[in-house]
Amino acid sequence: MTVGIEMGQTGGGAARLDLEELLATRLLVQGNSGSGKSHLLRRLLEQSAPWVQQAVIDPEGDFTSLADRFGHLVIDAAAHAEETMAAAGDRVRRHRVSVVLNLEGLETDRQLRHASAFLGGLFDAERDHWTPMLVVVDEAQLFAPAAGGDVSDDARRASLSAMTDLMCRGRKRGLAGIIATQRLAKLAKNVAAEASNFLMGRTFLDIDMARAADLLGMERRQAEAFRDLERGHFIGLGPALSRKPLPIRIGPVETESRGAGPALTPLPQTAPAEARELILAAPDPVQPRAARRPPPVAPQDMLAQLAQARPAAPRAPEPEPTPEEEAERQGRIAAILHAMLEETDAAFRPIGVLYQDLLVRLRIHAVAGRPPELPAFRRMLAVARAGVPPEAANDPGWPEAAARADTLPEDTQGVFLLLAHAARQSLPCPSDAAIARAYGSRSAGRARRLLGWIEEQGLIVTRPAAGGRRVVALVGLAWETAPGDPAAA
Repeated sequence: MTVGIEMGQTGGGAARLDLEELLATRLLVQGNSGSGKSHLLRRLLEQSAPWVQQAVIDPEGDFTSLADRFGHLVIDAAAHAEETMAAAGDRVRRHRVSVVLNLEGLETDRQLRHASAFLGGLFDAERDHWTPMLVVVDEAQLFAPAAGGDVSDDARRASLSAMTDLMCRGRKRGLAGIIATQRLAKLAKNVAAEASNFLMGRTFLDIDMARAADLLGMERRQAEAFRDLERGHFIGLGPALSRKPLPIRIGPVETESRGAGPALTPLPQTAPAEARELILAAPDPVQPRAARRPPPVAPQDMLAQLAQARPAAPRAPEPEPTPEEEAERQGRIAAILHAMLEETDAAFRPIGVLYQDLLVRLRIHAVAGRPPELPAFRRMLAVARAGVPPEAANDPGWPEAAARADTLPEDTQGVFLLLAHAARQSLPCPSDAAIARAYGSRSAGRARRLLGWIEEQGLIVTRPAAGGRRVVALVGLAWETAPGDPAAA
């Protein structure tokens, strides 16, 4: 089961965006000023807010209104030093708070430095905090320029490096980059190339239309269609959207943007004589312009801000679950994990992607309680990949085998438990293919090396049997598998 968020309408009905797929494949939005990019991003943020943590890099303060409706923490970058931004990024991941980094009021050089420090904090968070997170960067050409501009080289390099890490290496850390730009030609190619989903809006320059057509797999002669798109209309393509170019009209939003276009206002009715006196009167004494004062927030007290990011309404503490309830909850989690692994190639997907998938499915199935942390998930995944049935835990000798597995790294524990179960039941020794699958690999050579490594740890002994078959015995437990063919499918 997947989480689909409705972005708007197509010719055939609702246009849905697969949120789980988006977390793994990233998104690029392109359109000239006034094409509706910010409206699209706002729609995406509002629809996905109940499902996933979010961080918005906001150079103009357009998205600060998300705080009132969805509880996002607004961090005014002008009130904080660059070093504080890195700590804030780390704490945002640790406490799983959705934030808007408001860069309004900073000159471009400082915007790049603060944004790169914040993205670095998100990227460098500890592995235990690699939970799924959408990272939306508006006006991405500012932070990942294709060429140098008016900013210093140090700021440009730092920002470009942070954006490259986000788009190229962020997926393994749970970070899904969503970048929006006015012009593809101004955006660094190595950043844009990492996106697998695209939403292209109204564009006028030939070079941008041609590049947008190339990204969508359209012919060059079809590129003229981008000139005729109305405001709020986009053409989408990608695994999270559609397998072929799909026209989409973005739906309405719940919050307002501070960057909305100005409306026409009637001119005042001023008599010519009065207008002459107003305009040509002696100039007023020059008053010094008051410097912009940052909000009265202690620069280093970011943790206090994070603690106040959610409504302060008192909540009654949840009662501790009974052993029966906890056992039922763990059973539901195990069943969901086994259902995940039954999907094609699921056992070979990266751990970070599988962990994100599990967290989303726990929300879908309304599984109460705190989700398993990443180390615990690795152990659960190793056991599930090994295919050890739950009733094996009822064996009186199984706790000893589980204790020995605990001495191994999480990703190898499932292999040991697979061998232990086969030995306890006197089943044929698992093949290299079965061992590789339990390890999350397709390599038979890696399976044989892993088997030899576990034997070096003094936990098992392997010996050959007739016909080229293999037997594995568990040291100290006197359990032994039946002869099995290493080359079996």
